[in-house]
Amino acid sequence: MRAAGTRSTPVETLPDVNLATMRAHHWTHIDNLESILRDGELRAGARPELDVSSPERRESRAAAAVPTGESVSDFVPFALSPDAATWDEVRHGADGPGWSAAARGTRPTDFVVLVVPVAALGEDFVVADGEAAGALTRFGTGPVEGGATARRAAIADPALANIEVLVPGVVAVSSVTLIGVPNDRMRDRVRELLVTVGVAAVRVAVYPPWFKPSEA
Repeated sequence: MRAAGTRSTPVETLPDVNLATMRAHHWTHIDNLESILRDGELRAGARPELDVSSPERRESRAAAAVPTGESVSDFVPFALSPDAATWDEVRHGADGPGWSAAARGTRPTDFVVLVVPVAALGEDFVVADGEAAGALTRFGTGPVEGGATARRAAIADPALANIEVLVPGVVAVSSVTLIGVPNDRMRDRVRELLVTVGVAAVRVAVYPPWFKPSEA
């Protein structure tokens, strides 16, 4: 029984976010896809043919560290949402200081989205609840701590649009289960590229909403 005049403290219920069942998304310009496929992997710190990041953004991420001590630039970045906040900035014209002049010269339909199951990312990934180089960003390492970070972030960010999933070193192309594209023309281009490079069959699907700027 509860003593008279006392109140029980409500237990905070966190949103149900199960990383093991989710997918991670990595968006890149179509001009970068061939080299990714030929290399057979996404590489941390790679300088793509068309680099959407400004020098300032690269410097900021290189200077920032995750709790394990490594630089943010030592990780391959993914998003839990195909409508990630950073990707949406590019879809809206890449006007911010974090983006390059090359990024501002692109259209959303010039990009593709590589999709990998979170379960295929190993055990060493790091979850950031916002921009990984941000001063107030919180991190969780691995599936357990990372899952807890994602659940806490989901209170204010139900769509998980601001979360980054950082994977150390490289991510094999063989773990990609889907390449999302904006239209039929891009689908045909990507399929032809997969055949040319000799990559094992990867599903290529048209998802127009992934490439449209969000509405204000």
